[in-house]
Amino acid sequence: MREERRSPNMLLSVIVPAYNEVATVEFALRRIRQVPLRLEIIAVNDASTDGTRQILDGLAETGLVDRVIHHEQNRGKGAAIRAGIAVATGDAIVVQDADLEYDPADLPNLLPDAVYGSRFQGGPHRVLYFWHFVGNRVLTLLSNMFTNLNLTDLETCYKLVRSDLMKKLPLSSNRFGFEVEITARLAQAHARIWEIPISYSGRTYAEGKKITWRDGLAALFHIVRYNLFVPPTK
Repeated sequence: MREERRSPNMLLSVIVPAYNEVATVEFALRRIRQVPLRLEIIAVNDASTDGTRQILDGLAETGLVDRVIHHEQNRGKGAAIRAGIAVATGDAIVVQDADLEYDPADLPNLLPDAVYGSRFQGGPHRVLYFWHFVGNRVLTLLSNMFTNLNLTDLETCYKLVRSDLMKKLPLSSNRFGFEVEITARLAQAHARIWEIPISYSGRTYAEGKKITWRDGLAALFHIVRYNLFVPPTK
C-alpha cells in the first residue's frame, strides 16, 4: 500500500533546522541526498556561531543543498521549521534534524499525508535516558487525551505532512513546542495520521543534545495551550 500511495514523481521537501551542528551537518546532508527519492533540501541555519553557516553556504554552492535560509538571531527550532515550510515547493514536507539521530534511510517508508515515525514501535534504537523515555510517554498520553489520537511518539522529529495541508496549518511555535503544536493542528484539521517504526540513534548531552527537562515542562503548557485555543486556519 505504501508504494501505491507514493508517486514516483513526488517531490519531498526535507527541512533541516541547524543550530551549532558543525560536527554533523555536512554528513547529515550528504546522507539525505543519498536517499532514492526526488528531494528538495532546505537547510535553515538558526544563527549558529560555530561555522555551520559557512558549511551550509559551501554545500549550497555545490548543489548538495537546494536552499539555505539564515536567521540572524536564534529563534528556535519551531521558527526554523516554519521558515522552511514557507519556501518549500515539494508535494510533502518532512523535518530531518542535522544531528543524524534519525536515519534518512527511513524516509522512503514515509507516506505523503500525515505520517509519524515512531521510535517505540520496534525499530532499532540506541539505549539512552530513562527519564526522557518516561517524559515522552507522559507528554504523548496527555496530548492523546486532548486530540483523541493514539500516537506512541509525540516528540518524534519525523513528521511527514502533505505540503498543501502543512501550509494551511496555523503554526506559531518558535521552539520545541512545535512538536506539540503540529500534532494539535493536524488533529483539529481531521488529518489521517499514520505511524510507522523507525530507527533512532540518540545523542548524549556530551555529544550535543540540546533538549532539557525545561522543554518537557514547557511542552505540558503547550499541550493545553494549542489544544484549547484554536486559531483560524490559513
